[in-house]
Amino acid sequence: MKIIACIKQVPDSEAKVKAEGGKVSWGDAPLVINPFDEYAVEGALQQKEATGGTVTALCIGPESAREALKHALAMGADEAILVSDPALAELDTVGAARVLAAAINKIGGVEMVVFGRQTLDNGSGLTPAQTARVLGWPMLGLAGQIKVQDGSVTVERVIEEGRQTVSAKLPAVISVVQSIGEPRYPSFMCIRKASKATIPIWSLSDFGTASPAAIVTRTELMNPPARETAVEMITGDSPAEIADKLADKILAEKVL
Repeated sequence: MKIIACIKQVPDSEAKVKAEGGKVSWGDAPLVINPFDEYAVEGALQQKEATGGTVTALCIGPESAREALKHALAMGADEAILVSDPALAELDTVGAARVLAAAINKIGGVEMVVFGRQTLDNGSGLTPAQTARVLGWPMLGLAGQIKVQDGSVTVERVIEEGRQTVSAKLPAVISVVQSIGEPRYPSFMCIRKASKATIPIWSLSDFGTASPAAIVTRTELMNPPARETAVEMITGDSPAEIADKLADKILAEKVL
């Protein structure tokens, strides 16, 4: 079975993100594989081990996104493909879905596409469903377990109300949640092998298509208002004295 794990490169979760000149800036923080997409790679690798086949990591992004793809290779993916083109710099989720679908069709013979539930930077969680719509495939979201049998896939969805089991014919698009299993830690040898891997870069000309026009555009970007806080330490010779001072302060501030 040929499986695609769609990933994205995002700023590290510890990055201090802010708006500068109408654009998002994260300073010198490193760019890493989207944490939710590690679960997508893990889910794809589980199916490879269960049914055989291959796993290809697929990413849209700048050339620096090779590092995120190398992480997927180090985890155990067989191949990696980067779709990079200057015209894709301002993609919205619909545009990303169309580009991913074009890449998946170009790869050919794909039976399963696995996404993480959302990306750390955008967080909309829309791309999996939109990609399924473009491909014309069924979409099974929030999967905590995946089982393939007789040309069909059955997943256990993790939803607020509990668990829901659904199935569909392959090929299908699946988004997974953390219940799929803890992402495997790459071994030193796998990291070395991935570091030497050659990752092909596809541009829009490889698909014979123009850049999808953005349907959703950002009209304004601003930093949240700064909150000024101050701390006052209340001291005293005894707990009773401290309590009295605290009570006076609370009454003076009209908290009560």
